[in-house]
Amino acid sequence: MKTELVLRTFIEYFEEHGHRRITGSTLLPPPGDPVLYTTSGMHPLTPYLEGRPHPLGRRLVNVQRCLRTTDLEEIGDATHLTVFEMLGTWSLGDYEGPLSLDWAYGLLTEGLGVDPGLLHATVFGGDEQTGPDTASLRLWQERGVPVELTVEDNWWSNGPVGPCGPDSEIFLWTGDTPPRSTPTRDDRWVEVWNHVMMRHRRLEDGSLVPLPQRNVDTGLGVERLASLLQGKSSVFECDVFAPWRRLVPALWPLDEPSLRLVQDHLRSAVVVIGDGVRPANTGRGYVLRRLVRRVLTVLWRDDPSRSLQDLPDELVTHTLDHFRQDVEPVRVRHLLLEEERRFRRLLERGRQVLARRRFQGPLTDEDFRHLHDTHGLPRDLVVSLRQG
Repeated sequence: MKTELVLRTFIEYFEEHGHRRITGSTLLPPPGDPVLYTTSGMHPLTPYLEGRPHPLGRRLVNVQRCLRTTDLEEIGDATHLTVFEMLGTWSLGDYEGPLSLDWAYGLLTEGLGVDPGLLHATVFGGDEQTGPDTASLRLWQERGVPVELTVEDNWWSNGPVGPCGPDSEIFLWTGDTPPRSTPTRDDRWVEVWNHVMMRHRRLEDGSLVPLPQRNVDTGLGVERLASLLQGKSSVFECDVFAPWRRLVPALWPLDEPSLRLVQDHLRSAVVVIGDGVRPANTGRGYVLRRLVRRVLTVLWRDDPSRSLQDLPDELVTHTLDHFRQDVEPVRVRHLLLEEERRFRRLLERGRQVLARRRFQGPLTDEDFRHLHDTHGLPRDLVVSLRQG
């Protein structure tokens, strides 16, 4: 099943169940929000989960593009991406968790054709503050889906304080043998959908108080779901990455982890630029700068003559079209190439500075501060240059 069909099937299914679609997805959070980028579908909805009426009503569905820098070191494995799309549904004080899980089961097995025998669920088993989620447990037992009870793995929060609650996660078996064991004991179970019963607020003293309304917040990654439905072993093999898999390996021969990093970071950089961000030394712009420089570091490791000038226009256009961004591809290419030129100049200056006698031995924190403040050399770049 193609990714666009997955998106359409998901949205239409929940619209048929009374949900209104939220439009205007962007990586940039609302003004005044302290985070740099939107990290999940629920992020822009926090005020409504806490009780403010939403203009579209109490049942919502959307496709939200997200960026997570916490997963940068995971890029190269089979399931993580820096920029991705997240499908989400919400009940703002309307229906409860079991109905949400029942709809999810119906969509996966009937709408998307998943074999029920390949599903497994996890459910919150209770702790000293909150009892077990017996309603979710009962729903899965009625549907014949095996269930594993956990504690930490099935409690969702957006930080040490704020909205939180038990969740139930749905896993799909990806092994070559019949399913066995449980999600916490076998990583061939891949999480595809999380349903949070967001009912509590955690206070600074660690105690829980009820939210003004009992919400349900669900989310699942588009690329991960599509890759599983298409029988692929990684998100980089689903149809969204088909042009990248066709063009990049021939352009830049790389090992598989490096190839995945280059594809992910360049694709992410295009999307970030498409949402109006420009490279900078701080804030959102620094995230973009770091993505581009990580790509160049990998490309130049084996061949310093490689250049983003060779990046095919098709990949920029394909990415902007997929994420529904109205930006001229030539503008994106200009910013990428300007950042490449800036990074080359910085590397040359860095090599000259680090060749000085003062920096030949072990570097102290004071040395790193001097290199950053005086010469504009970030600590991670200094370490990279010294490692060759």
